[in-house]
Amino acid sequence: MPATIVVGTQWGDEGKGKFTDLVAKEMDMVVRYQGGHNAGHTLVVDDERFALQLVPSGILYDHITPVIGNGVVVDPAVLIAEMDMLEGKGVDCGRLRVSGNAHLIFPYHQELDRVTERHLGKNRLGTTKRGIGPAYADKATRVGIRVQDLLDAKIFREKLGVVLHEKNPLLAKVYNRLPLDPDAIAARYLDECLPRLRPHIADTVNLLHEALEAGRHVLFEGAQATFLDLDHGTYPFVTSSNPVAGGACTGAGIGPRDINRVIGITKAYLTRVGSGPFVTELDDEVGDMLVDRGLEFGTNTGRRRRTGWFDAVMARHAVRLNSLSEIALTKLDVLDTLETLKVCVAYEVDGVRHEHMPYHQSDLHNAVPVYRELPGWRSDLSGATELHHLPRNAKSYIAFLESEIGVPIRLVGVGPGRDQFVHMAA
Repeated sequence: MPATIVVGTQWGDEGKGKFTDLVAKEMDMVVRYQGGHNAGHTLVVDDERFALQLVPSGILYDHITPVIGNGVVVDPAVLIAEMDMLEGKGVDCGRLRVSGNAHLIFPYHQELDRVTERHLGKNRLGTTKRGIGPAYADKATRVGIRVQDLLDAKIFREKLGVVLHEKNPLLAKVYNRLPLDPDAIAARYLDECLPRLRPHIADTVNLLHEALEAGRHVLFEGAQATFLDLDHGTYPFVTSSNPVAGGACTGAGIGPRDINRVIGITKAYLTRVGSGPFVTELDDEVGDMLVDRGLEFGTNTGRRRRTGWFDAVMARHAVRLNSLSEIALTKLDVLDTLETLKVCVAYEVDGVRHEHMPYHQSDLHNAVPVYRELPGWRSDLSGATELHHLPRNAKSYIAFLESEIGVPIRLVGVGPGRDQFVHMAA
């Protein structure tokens, strides 16, 4: 059963979309297994940019069936707008399938996301305020409304009424917000959204297992990344689902034995959006340079990303959590102008050296990076297409990261374009 998972190994924004698109060439189905439209990825094809939030990257290939799995939370209006954008650029979305078990995002989720984040003040988590967390919270408390509920108007209205009976007093009495009209929401979802979504709603678990049993290649695509995982990330500065490779099992409906390849997407330096600990963070001209050269602004929010040196401690932990079989290293070209590079090989906490992630949050907040310095290459990598095109110091940097991570680096990105990558020797 040829199943592959692509997972981010840092705090997101590693370039998963581009490399998922690249790996998708050899796939028959691409399945998104968690997250919502808080996760954006950008593809560049023939100088045209495609900014995707919900639709899996494989949509750009005519031979692929793109699937939104049961573990995703879906804002119907956002999905429809994304489909309209793609179709306006000549991309056929008729192949897209959406799990009937995926949960829906509603206006009350977004309103609660905004007001609770505001009330946290200096302790805010840095959410995108898209309603993702509140939608997952409703799922956990078993009052969520699923995509399949749209297919039965009576059931949909009943469930919506029960939820708003709880949410409206909360919004009005605690947060001083106006109550939401259930009839207006029902009309929008049933009359406007459902006609567009109905042809795409499917039993995606059966769909993907039929594909696997037929020997077809299936790619599972995670949103966000390992250290934003609800259980294994830098809690509470995390997302509300499980981006780690294991999340593909619950978020798409497969078993661990169905998986035979796990590709970790790793940026050649480190970035983070929003709040939370960041051991190798740079607040200097090098950090500014990484922002400028790497165009480090959020696809969804436009927020400037925090930047820092590569953290091998994090990378080693990501290997453990995801059972990575290989690495795709992205944005190596962003480092082209640097004379000296640094790689964090360990943390020091109160005089004690840690080569693996400390489990206690206070240790992580107080950790001091232990760096290894390497020489830069001071030359343009953007035109490299083969391994021998890379300068010696660039190859040495890759080899050092590989030795620190303990997993082979198979692909290296040298620019934003679809074909700007180098295959490393097996």
